Amino acid sequence: MINILQTEWLKIKSYRAFWWIMGITALSYPGINYIFYSLYKNVLRNENGLGEMAKLIGNPFSFPEVWHTVAYFSSWFIFIPAVVAIMFITNEYSFRTHRQNVIDGWSRNEFLVSKLLDIVIISLVITVLYFIVSLIMGFANSADGSGNIFRLFYYTGLFALQTFAQLSVAFFVGFLVKKAFIALGVFLFYYIILEPILVNVAKVKANDIGRFLPLEISDRLIPVPAFLGKIDRKAYDASLQAIGPHIFYTVIITALIWLFCFRIINRRDL
Repeated sequence: MINILQTEWLKIKSYRAFWWIMGITALSYPGINYIFYSLYKNVLRNENGLGEMAKLIGNPFSFPEVWHTVAYFSSWFIFIPAVVAIMFITNEYSFRTHRQNVIDGWSRNEFLVSKLLDIVIISLVITVLYFIVSLIMGFANSADGSGNIFRLFYYTGLFALQTFAQLSVAFFVGFLVKKAFIALGVFLFYYIILEPILVNVAKVKANDIGRFLPLEISDRLIPVPAFLGKIDRKAYDASLQAIGPHIFYTVIITALIWLFCFRIINRRDL
């Protein structure tokens, strides 16, 4: 395991694109949350009905609700680290390093384990970033001590699972396609355009079967924050009840993705 991690580190430590994209990720997650926090503050300053309504709803960036709010807005930007997940595998095929690893004594399964570890590590880094952003915003907006800081802390686990699941989908696309730009195009088209259309059409015409699509399954781990859920309380309550089943669905589909990857690599020509 240590040898695998050392080898992966040698591959990425001088890889500028990786560090640039991770830097963009590190800026985008606090950035998107700060934008929505600023919008919330601007609404509060209004001396109209909207401002009064925001005061009644409560601060979504204070503890404990901040864990939910930051997880929801941060999940919008999973496509940025997804680029890294795709590049990790497509670069192996572009530079033939996957073949060299096997020649040097790795089994095919060990090579794929190295990629699995890459995705796990990226997911952990992003989760730590989410955790830091949540803590900072929570303490900055909570004036009543630390009474209920961790009441909604479980959203950290949900966010970590969602991140790993969606990066696994991105990796799977890169693993199948092998070509970086084509894989990126396919994933972004599916992520931004195709699946949202299918999900919304399915809600109207197919009994919401779109909830079982690869990305939508894990998207429903983190429903809209409570302040938005109050717009349609019934739908919000239903989304909270759906979290449990979608944890199960997410684990199953993510496990299937990696099982398919292991099966394919052992059948595919190097």
